[in-house]
Amino acid sequence: MTPDQISLLKAAKDAAEKAHAPYSRFRVGAAVLTPEGIFNGANVENVSSNLGVCAERVALAHARMHGATTIIGIAICCRDAQPDATGSIPPNLTMPCGGCRQWLAELAPDAWIITNGANRVFTLQELLPSPFIIK
Repeated sequence: MTPDQISLLKAAKDAAEKAHAPYSRFRVGAAVLTPEGIFNGANVENVSSNLGVCAERVALAHARMHGATTIIGIAICCRDAQPDATGSIPPNLTMPCGGCRQWLAELAPDAWIITNGANRVFTLQELLPSPFIIK
């Protein structure tokens, strides 16, 4: 990972500390890198689970609300993802959900994606090969 990516992952980890996750106890933070700066977000749960919002969506909305429309990269950190027997966090526990992948397809289609569970950079094409897009 590049220094920018390491820095962005730390920002996502810090954002996870602000998550409101009393039901899942699975705190997630996200940070997006834009030419205007870094914008972060954390998951906010609700007792009615479909009313909660994912960290990635909060971070993307935060960027949009500040006029940042070009997303260079996004980092996702699942603070409470438990390591497996090898001591590694399974990548599937740190990947964006399907809804967040759709948000990325619309708002950050060219962004690189990193998580605290994988030592590599992903593209949206890898995570969502056939997004629903209306042009």
